[in-house]
Amino acid sequence: MKNKTEKCRNEIKSYITREGLTMTEVVEMLADEYGWSESVPNLSGKLRRGSLRYTEAVELADVMGYDLVWQKRREGR
Repeated sequence: MKNKTEKCRNEIKSYITREGLTMTEVVEMLADEYGWSESVPNLSGKLRRGSLRYTEAVELADVMGYDLVWQKRREGR
């Protein structure tokens, strides 16, 4: 479980970095758009513990200009 949690956390952080954003900026955007707490430690804790809910992930992606897309895997995977 820990490896999967770390992989997800690192992936989300890499998207934040790719967009040229800081965690503080993302948290402020989430607070403005969705009423999230403006606490960076709250988001960091969710990522570290792997307790980010799916709806929260969708909102996080949205404020950064992304859509989460379900895509069927190719055969053999």
